Amino acid sequence: MALPAINVTAAATPPLLSPPLQLLQLHNKNTASAATYRSNNDSTASWTSLIARHCKNGRLIEAVAEFTRMRNSGVEPNHITFVTLLSCCAHFPDQALSFGSALHGYARKLGLDTQNVKVGTAVIDMYSKFGLVGLARLSFDHMGAKNKVTWNTMVDGYMRNGDFKNAVKVFDEIPDRDVISWTALVGGFVKNGLFEEGLVWFREMQLSGVEPDYVTMISVLSACANLGTLGISLWLHRFILRREFKDNVRVNNSLIDMYCRCGCVELACQVFHRMTGRSLVSWNSIIVGLAVNGHAIDALQYFDLMQNEGFQPDGVTFTGVLTACSHAGLVEKGLKYFKAMKRVHRITPRIEHYGCIVDLYSRAGRLEDALGIIKKMPVKPNEVILGSILAACRNHSDVRLAERLMHYIYELDPDGDSNHVLLSNIYAAVGSWRGASTVRKKMKALGIQKRPGTSSIEIDGVLNEFVAGDRSHLHAEQVYAMLEHLSGELKVSGYVEDDFSQLYECG
Repeated sequence: MALPAINVTAAATPPLLSPPLQLLQLHNKNTASAATYRSNNDSTASWTSLIARHCKNGRLIEAVAEFTRMRNSGVEPNHITFVTLLSCCAHFPDQALSFGSALHGYARKLGLDTQNVKVGTAVIDMYSKFGLVGLARLSFDHMGAKNKVTWNTMVDGYMRNGDFKNAVKVFDEIPDRDVISWTALVGGFVKNGLFEEGLVWFREMQLSGVEPDYVTMISVLSACANLGTLGISLWLHRFILRREFKDNVRVNNSLIDMYCRCGCVELACQVFHRMTGRSLVSWNSIIVGLAVNGHAIDALQYFDLMQNEGFQPDGVTFTGVLTACSHAGLVEKGLKYFKAMKRVHRITPRIEHYGCIVDLYSRAGRLEDALGIIKKMPVKPNEVILGSILAACRNHSDVRLAERLMHYIYELDPDGDSNHVLLSNIYAAVGSWRGASTVRKKMKALGIQKRPGTSSIEIDGVLNEFVAGDRSHLHAEQVYAMLEHLSGELKVSGYVEDDFSQLYECG
């Protein structure tokens, strides 16, 4: 069945199935007879091999140029040529939209997009990665035969574009769902930050009798890492130990990351030391995990051990190393590592590395040095960096420096609430109620509202989430009673509550 005409806005894509004039002219000029086409089979294979070589190395322009020369020489492409080029286009959504659409038009002219399942699937994948899931679905609906890959690609396409309802709908229609189908669904939810939904569908996958593979488990472990669900994490680890992929490096890397993000660095270290083979990601996971959990000295020791075993650090490694130095107050050591990163290892610092140095200075009370780094950075500071130095301004009651930072805040995120609230609390901390009131009035005038704080805790495998001031939880009365009891116990032990952190909410 022929695809109908499709109306697409100019901003999104040129009309589907309207190849550039050059391609149409080539097609009209060089279309060969069936006999000539058969005689050119060897030439087609040679040209396709050359095009594939460029595609494999990410050289789309060169691949397109070879395709043009192929057509100029009178050689017809086959389905492998189209799949190769369509797949290559999918990796360049910002550059290949026009050519990819034209290529689809050419394949349709030859009847390949509906009659050849591999070409049709490649078209669906390409449009999905272009963000044009509607066109992907039209191509899907007009295909003749579909295989598992086609169905899974359509599910992945919807997930990639955040259309979860249609992703589930297509998934439910798959004639014979396999592990790849389930993984596309589970992984899609996880990649979109819907971690609980990912775990729910993983449970459905188990009930269906489909055995997960290592790719499925990496997605599920990522969900647990983001939720901090230790109970489920421990169960998943035991589940993995009974599977053939228990020694898979990527699975073990995910286990290390999961345990570190759940705060269980001892278990993370156990996984690391039991690994039969490690990658750079393994070392980075343990170094970063130890650093963010306050085990700075251990993180730096692993960094030395990593180099002794012949692994070369990368940018992620140094993020962990600099974080460790920041948390341990090792200012000079951190600066030494930062210089070595640039001069010895030839790694160009990214914004996260500059953020670590700002945090390093801020924690040590060297606020002017921290501000100096912000001014010298080749990129604009982000909210994390500004929040780091503003928190230090609050701790050291440095209102003047906080005020000097305000133009960065308004330029970066004029509608953001966190740094505005922090500045208000800085004024309050030094008794400048007029300053605090001015910030709050400005927030009100700009329509900025403070987002409520949230927290969560896992009990018996169930994740309980709490929002500041919310009493809708089933056991809210018992929860608040326990908080009041704990607050009393802390005061008896000598703890003095930091009232300034709540000033904005009380005002």
